[in-house]
Amino acid sequence: MSLSRVENPCFLLFLAVFQAIFILILYRGGASSVFRGFLEAPQPWDYSKTQDVYTNLSLFTQAPNEETMPYCTAQSPIFVGPLTITFNAFPSERMIIKKNPFVRFGGCYSPPHCLARYKSAIIVPHKNQEKHLRHLLYYLHPFLQRQQLHYGIYLIHQAGNATFNRAKLLNVGIREAMKDEDWDCLLLHDVDLIPENDYNLYVCDEYYPKHVASAIDKFQYSLPYWSFFGGVSALTPEHYMKINGFPNTYWGSRGEDDDIAARIQLAGMKIVRTPVHLGRYKMVDLEQHKGSEEYPIRPAPLHNTKKTWKDDGMNSVEFKLLSRKKHLLYTNITVDIGNAPTLPPEGKNEEERA
Repeated sequence: MSLSRVENPCFLLFLAVFQAIFILILYRGGASSVFRGFLEAPQPWDYSKTQDVYTNLSLFTQAPNEETMPYCTAQSPIFVGPLTITFNAFPSERMIIKKNPFVRFGGCYSPPHCLARYKSAIIVPHKNQEKHLRHLLYYLHPFLQRQQLHYGIYLIHQAGNATFNRAKLLNVGIREAMKDEDWDCLLLHDVDLIPENDYNLYVCDEYYPKHVASAIDKFQYSLPYWSFFGGVSALTPEHYMKINGFPNTYWGSRGEDDDIAARIQLAGMKIVRTPVHLGRYKMVDLEQHKGSEEYPIRPAPLHNTKKTWKDDGMNSVEFKLLSRKKHLLYTNITVDIGNAPTLPPEGKNEEERA
């Protein structure tokens, strides 16, 4: 007598294994990470065949009744993959505004045809880099709209003549952005990096901070060193508070990236990365320097992060807000973050101890 499918030992074994694997997947990342993993599955992308970042954006038209708008589809219907990125022409602000008619004052956008599933704030620290900003805004607005996100772009401008302090500006930017809205995700974005693939989702991982810019052309589309966390990264507000934000004491160096990576580990988390075939970026190099493909040397640690991270960060940031103004394409926040501390001349401390 033949056994039914339910009574078949082979079928029961298969069912048990399948359930165990499914539970393990949910345990390690949750259903949303399974979904994102599907979207980020390796694809045979041909980056020699690209499309304009504004392709098919005109298909997103205003819904007749906002009260009955459906939620946006889980995957955008206008994704194309690799995007054409060039810096030959300098886009005017008027042209960018004209090409992005649904962007509201403050650089905010909501899909006109559906209810966004994610709310992302883009924080861009800079100091007198208007030309880079223009290229970034030209590409970033349509890139984010293609993903059907509700988003806002915040430009955090460091005033004065002090040495640039990227991490401290990010602390200021996040504090100011969170006054506007309860953002799901905080994208910390260098002013000179342009994403090359619209499948590179600007949403956060549920459980861990995400390094988004995993493949930059300047570094031959690979990581310069294993703990690199620079360029573009994504954290939820909870992740951010868990690591006490970013260090305020790195002036003019990129050592803050390693400090942040150490904080993530000390807070009991790990870094997840966008796959390299998706996390590709072109760097805006307006001067076309030769030798820009060289790898950076990993900076020497400036602090003992294990001792400093709980006292140096969001809970200790000090700044003076000089202005906060909403423009059509962005919210500009200008701040005075003080000056780098003056170090004693080399050898001074040794002489005093002698």
